[in-house]
Amino acid sequence: MRFESQTDAEARGVNPLPETAKSRLHRLFERLVRPFIEGAQAARRRLLLFAAMLLLVLGSAGLAVVELVVLKMLPFDNKSEFQVVLDMPEGSTLESTNAVLNELAAQVSELPEVASVQGYAGTSAPVNFNGLVRQYYLREGANVGDLQVNLVDKHQRSRKSHDIARAARPGLAAIGARFGASVKVVEVPPGPPVMSPLVAEIYGPDPERGRALAKALASTFAKSPGIVDIDTTVEADSARDVVVVDRQRAARAGISQQQIVDALATALGGRDATFLHDGAAKYAVPVRLRLPSGDQAELAQLLALRVRSASGALVPISELVDVRPAKWEASVYHKDLMPVSFVFADEAGALDSPLYGMFSMVGDISDAGIDGTAVSQHFFRPPEEATAFALKWDGEWQITFETFRDMGLAYSVGLILIYLLVVGQFKSYVVPLIIMAPIPLTVIGVMPGHALLGAQFTATSMIGMIALAGIIVRNSILLVDFINQARSEGLALADAVVEACAVRAKPIVLTGVAAMSGGFFILDDPIFNGLAVSLIFGILVSTLLTLVVIPVLYFMYLRGTEAERS
Repeated sequence: MRFESQTDAEARGVNPLPETAKSRLHRLFERLVRPFIEGAQAARRRLLLFAAMLLLVLGSAGLAVVELVVLKMLPFDNKSEFQVVLDMPEGSTLESTNAVLNELAAQVSELPEVASVQGYAGTSAPVNFNGLVRQYYLREGANVGDLQVNLVDKHQRSRKSHDIARAARPGLAAIGARFGASVKVVEVPPGPPVMSPLVAEIYGPDPERGRALAKALASTFAKSPGIVDIDTTVEADSARDVVVVDRQRAARAGISQQQIVDALATALGGRDATFLHDGAAKYAVPVRLRLPSGDQAELAQLLALRVRSASGALVPISELVDVRPAKWEASVYHKDLMPVSFVFADEAGALDSPLYGMFSMVGDISDAGIDGTAVSQHFFRPPEEATAFALKWDGEWQITFETFRDMGLAYSVGLILIYLLVVGQFKSYVVPLIIMAPIPLTVIGVMPGHALLGAQFTATSMIGMIALAGIIVRNSILLVDFINQARSEGLALADAVVEACAVRAKPIVLTGVAAMSGGFFILDDPIFNGLAVSLIFGILVSTLLTLVVIPVLYFMYLRGTEAERS
């Protein structure tokens, strides 16, 4: 590049930069950059500059530690529905489950944004995303029920679906507590599937003790502020009556065990005795025999049924059987061939991120254990063997860790590729490090930007930080390349640095403003809000700092190189 005066440029018919604008930019960078590269205090000022940058980077990253910036996998989307999942105690009747569902439906219908409510007692709601992910489509039994809550169009309401679900939760939870039921408000997740936002898996050698620990851990969850929708895979104790046939008495009466079983099966499940052919129906209508629903619930009515003996006499079943009270056997869950008990929960506190609720529980369990039992905690993979009781944290934490880990690896690979490309361009192994030095400075804009707008740092925010690396490197290359050209034209090192800042500032700033403007269009999107915040604030702060940090760093490198050569 060749430098010429305004008079020379005008003589050649070139329209140079107006002197007023040119002097304004030069005066700005003379005052801004020159003190760091010339003067008796230049070295001290550079040290203070770099120390300030380091403190700002650490302070910005620390905003997540002090919870001014909330870390989360993905924010909640503004959906048109949510689901209320009801689990009554085992042994509950279908009628009682339906009665509780009616109360829940009446409660949720009071919300002004609710358009309609559909209830399903004894079976699952139609399969949706949650049905596939959380296996709700497998829910079946007299003690389970679902409410499908449909909201009005998002353009006709001011609150997002997540805020509506949070507002509905306290009233629904109060109804569930009255009946000893578990009521969960489930939203359609916008990202990777998990069984529940907060999942604790308890492994151990004794399944019965593992279930006891799961119930104790659920009680610990209930004492933690902000933890809601707590449930476990441990069934409630449910009594049952076992009818045992007295074989000797049945044999003396000439009655087989099969006769007794068939009589009870017919009374409870029904049996087609014959078929009705009315001449109008396409298929014959079965005539089914069974006891009325009210008599089916009474054991005395069932045992009063009579079966015919070999002599032709009718003998009541109560004379041939013994009734023994017992409990239903608990289900044993396995994962990776090891017995496991699950505890599910959600976070609805001020932070609204299950990561913080989980880590608050980690400290309590580390100190006191679970129900007096010391339990080792695992965060990344389950224990290799179930010889001792262990706790594996899963749910959104596992997905968040894997996602940010993979993004971090992709970020590292991208930085390595950028480094190799810049090495090929400048034929130096040190210059690319200087050019890439402002990349960490993006944190100074990204994290305070999230704190300023009250946005959560999500996976899309991380994507924005990865995109910022290429933008910042481009600005650094422009400055370094201009300094090299100015030096080749014979300009003094300090003057070349100031000239590069003054000449390249306008295109760098205009390019940054253009990139920031694109981010404003997705700033109000609930999913890509983090990406917009990262781009806007990251470009704003890092662009301004690049115009100072890169010239000063490169000045120090060139001056040291020249000193070695001399």
